[in-house]
Amino acid sequence: MDLNLLRVLDALLQESSVSRAAERLGTSPAAVSRTLARLRRAVGDPLLVRAGQRMVPTPRAEELREEVGALLRGCDSVLRPGPGFDAAQLQRGFTVQAADLLLVGLAGTLTERIHAEAPRVDVVFLPEAVEGGPGLRQGSVDVELGVLGHLDPEIRTRRLSRMPLVGVARSGHPLFDGQDPGGGDGGPVDVRRFAAADHIGISRLGKRLGPIDTALAELGLRRRIAVVVPSHTSAMMLARDTDLVALTVAGWLPDTVSAMRLRTFPIPLDLAPLDIGMAWHPRNSADPGHRWFRERLAEAVLAGNS
Repeated sequence: MDLNLLRVLDALLQESSVSRAAERLGTSPAAVSRTLARLRRAVGDPLLVRAGQRMVPTPRAEELREEVGALLRGCDSVLRPGPGFDAAQLQRGFTVQAADLLLVGLAGTLTERIHAEAPRVDVVFLPEAVEGGPGLRQGSVDVELGVLGHLDPEIRTRRLSRMPLVGVARSGHPLFDGQDPGGGDGGPVDVRRFAAADHIGISRLGKRLGPIDTALAELGLRRRIAVVVPSHTSAMMLARDTDLVALTVAGWLPDTVSAMRLRTFPIPLDLAPLDIGMAWHPRNSADPGHRWFRERLAEAVLAGNS
């Protein structure tokens, strides 16, 4: 039944008058009279009958009065905005799909921030799935974090940071011969020495070539990708123990790079930085808990890149 019919019925049962019901509803008596006729047909009862100069409810109308009022109060409760959000009362789990390099850098910060505000919120991190995965649409993933691509058309996104790529190698690597061994970003590594080094490729799908190879080819150069690994973490560990060169993002995890006795250096090529963002399904856009979690996640990413 049309909800407006119930509102008119409620006004008629409360007022026992077409004109007063119309005034209460902000409409005309003629409109209320037409709706009363529809109600009588729908209920199979006159509902209000004339008694002298006034109208009185039928027994059936008396039975309906409280029931109709309760129905309308229930509908109004459903349609009314929810109560104010309180993170401290939130008891919920969130699932984040993220690249391992981002995960290592933000999991600790994110966990601390979340538990300080919402001690009963849990976070599950999943590795990056094969491109085109339906996790956001199916609801198995709350937020996808990283370099976004191959998303379903309805997915919402937010760009968080632009992270330039840098090279990374063990501190004693021949690339650094003659440079200050103090760590951090070393001095210039020219493009020919960079191309001559053996490299570590990073690809979940086993791809060997990428933007670096395209840029080198434009200069008539090519590099040897001696090994391909599926994650940045394994690439950095391999670079620590070999003379292979890996990639990472500038300014990310500097303490870890130093502790692993690695050094970063600018890549001598004109490469676009990585656009890091988050993605979520629109069904969660207005949800207060999900919105709060997305803000904490964004803050953790920005803190790790500051």
